[in-house]
Amino acid sequence: MKISLITVTYNSGRTLSATLSSVLSQTYSDIEYIVVDGLSGDNTVSIIEEYSRLFKGKLRFLSESDKGIYDAMNKGIQMATGDIVGILNSDDLLMDNNVLKDIALAFDCETDAIYGNLYFVRQDNTNRIVRVWKGSSYKSFTTGWHPAHPTFYVRREVYEKYGAFDITFDVSADFELMLRLIEKCHIRIKYIDRYMVRMRVGGESTGSIEKIIKGNKNIVKAFKKNGVSVSPFYPIIRLFPKAVNLMKCKLRF
Repeated sequence: MKISLITVTYNSGRTLSATLSSVLSQTYSDIEYIVVDGLSGDNTVSIIEEYSRLFKGKLRFLSESDKGIYDAMNKGIQMATGDIVGILNSDDLLMDNNVLKDIALAFDCETDAIYGNLYFVRQDNTNRIVRVWKGSSYKSFTTGWHPAHPTFYVRREVYEKYGAFDITFDVSADFELMLRLIEKCHIRIKYIDRYMVRMRVGGESTGSIEKIIKGNKNIVKAFKKNGVSVSPFYPIIRLFPKAVNLMKCKLRF
């Protein structure tokens, strides 16, 4: 089972080497690694070129202008030839050397997508955990539940059938995608209780108060787009699972 892993970059030189190294160290060999760059002005492309030789033909990349991060992710999905497609952000790391192997083992003929757990870590120290995202089996999105997108691995045929990211959602397109696939299209999902990713805090939808507010507006918009009724208090309801995870993190660490 071939896994296509996609990383989108734009001026990612500060963190990219660690991301690429975490992929290079995987014990699972049946992969292709696709890096889509948005015409970076720093040393991002030179880092990609340097690592490309180490991947021995398993890394492909392009560098061209795009319409934002989700447009670039769509380009990566279009380039993918694997059975399974996953996305690793350019400032995140796979948790350990066996992540992709365990993901491949989790898929069976009755599974369209799998997801798991992740750690939020400090920007300057990826060994310093600041929050835990502990997943769970399916619950309705209307309860505030949804998978952690960096752990969401999907059969390529699902994207071909139901589409990829809606780039009109410049923030929270990942939420809309998972809502559409899981809640509307009812793809078959499986939760595995495994930590997959170390995610640096400060991402596309959580990097500022402005982005959080915009993200919540887009999430309500995503429910409307997909014909899913939701309480007007959903942005508050959505905080409860995160608060529980935060309390568990404090108790654990």
